[in-house]
Amino acid sequence: MADIPPAPPPLSAPTMAAPQPVVPMQSATAPAQSAEPEYACETLYIQNLNEKIKVDVMKQTLRALFKTYGEVLDVVAHRNLRMRGQAFVSFADVDAARRAAREVRGFPLYTKPMQISFARTRSDAVVKRVDDSSFDEHKKRREEHKRKTRYSNPLKQKLKAKRMALASDGVSHLPATRRPNVLMPDEYLPPNKILFLQNLPETVTKDQLSALFSQYPNLHEVRMVPTKKDIAFVEYYDEAAATNAKDGLHNYKMDGENKIKITYARK
Repeated sequence: MADIPPAPPPLSAPTMAAPQPVVPMQSATAPAQSAEPEYACETLYIQNLNEKIKVDVMKQTLRALFKTYGEVLDVVAHRNLRMRGQAFVSFADVDAARRAAREVRGFPLYTKPMQISFARTRSDAVVKRVDDSSFDEHKKRREEHKRKTRYSNPLKQKLKAKRMALASDGVSHLPATRRPNVLMPDEYLPPNKILFLQNLPETVTKDQLSALFSQYPNLHEVRMVPTKKDIAFVEYYDEAAATNAKDGLHNYKMDGENKIKITYARK
């Protein structure tokens, strides 16, 4: 008998790949959408503004930029150090604020990308528009919050505690973080070519003073103060001439009674 070839192995079922989730196609031109916070209000809080731009110019620029997204009720920015580089833009409705926050966030205004978030409370302009009758109560709460925030600052509390501790020990001063403006007495002002005259007779004239001070060479001019008759300024062409006149005429009695006081003028 002829050899019978072995039967071929049974066919196995094709291996099935695990089903893949269908991912919807995204248009190449569709902008990337950033997740928006659940909380939103009519007012945007903007940070990282260019501090070199004048406040009035910055406010005008922000209003012009944001009004394309809806009615802008108010733009608030301040010159003080604490609020420098920040602003608030209030819209008439929340939807306009949402659109503006979504599309303008990161825009390089005056070369600096803006950081935009929603303000924690409604602005004065928004409250007035929505319910003017509640504005006084709103303003009262805002001022109270500002006061609490100001005095709850840990650094300020620490400084206050230190000041009170020193006061209880009989120490009346603190190591100054900023020197106070101390007005130097007239007598210790540095020399210059302008003299300051005080305690003049109220009847004295410019011609009388010119005649008196022209005894010393290089007199330039005498300047009276119309609103205050007992003071005047005498200017020389150089500091040395002014010093000679000061030394020679200080305490001179023009009316035979009162001595005129002569010091160097403040610059």
